[in-house]
Amino acid sequence: MSISHAPPGSPEPDISEISKSAASQPAPDLEPLLPTSSRRTRVPRWLRRTTGPLLLLALWQLLSSTGVLTPDVLASPGRIAEVGRDLIVDGSLPSAMGTSLQRVAAGLLLGTVVGTGLALVSGLFRIGEDLVDAPVQMLRTVPFVGLIPLFIIWFGIGEAPKVAIITLGVTFPLYLNVYAGIRGVDAQLIEAGESLGLSRWGLVRHVVLPGALPGAMTGLRYSLGIAWLALVFAEQVNADSGIGFLMVQARDFLRTDVIVVCLIVYAFLGLLADFVVRSLERLLLQWRPTFTGR
Repeated sequence: MSISHAPPGSPEPDISEISKSAASQPAPDLEPLLPTSSRRTRVPRWLRRTTGPLLLLALWQLLSSTGVLTPDVLASPGRIAEVGRDLIVDGSLPSAMGTSLQRVAAGLLLGTVVGTGLALVSGLFRIGEDLVDAPVQMLRTVPFVGLIPLFIIWFGIGEAPKVAIITLGVTFPLYLNVYAGIRGVDAQLIEAGESLGLSRWGLVRHVVLPGALPGAMTGLRYSLGIAWLALVFAEQVNADSGIGFLMVQARDFLRTDVIVVCLIVYAFLGLLADFVVRSLERLLLQWRPTFTGR
């Protein structure tokens, strides 16, 4: 870029006049820059999330109305809603939901304690890994559904085998994710903590456990999904209450409408549990900004 000079003998320009001239000119209008996500159509997110289920429900109703889906194969959504209302009015569905929630809560609590405890022992100590990890890896490959007859022999036909099945299903996903979270902590963070004079417990408390928390929350979400799956199997074996017991009764009487109502209840309870865990995850992991999509 070249700089022009005034010819010799010409008067020097007045800087103050140039400044006044520039100040008298109107400032250009600045257009604010918006993120790409803000420039899109302003459709509420809850509406976008409910569009898929509503379209599926409309397709289901259309197939039922045109006779493609007969009532003996799959009842219509209107019939499902009517049966669900009847089950709520007579109290059978709320009672079954309460029983199933108690079983899931007990199994989830025990499985969380066992899975997290084993992961801490195996992840924090090498001798713990040598003693714990191999047996856990062997047991997790055994289908927990196949252990139902053995649990019945051990614990009888009461609540204990049902809770044990849920506990076993919850333990292994939580163990794997917590263990991976502990061993996935950056070694440089450990070295930085040691250079700051943190003790072994201080490293575990301030570095290792916060670093393993995202993996633990992921494991908890997986465990909740498996807990409801284990509940389905547990409540169909020598059960006299619960949502699974309603499904067994409906199967004996070929009531597909009642079966679908129970499946919908399972789905909504699982969705509610996942929402609780995701809310807890956002609360506990505020220090960890992540990509949330565009």
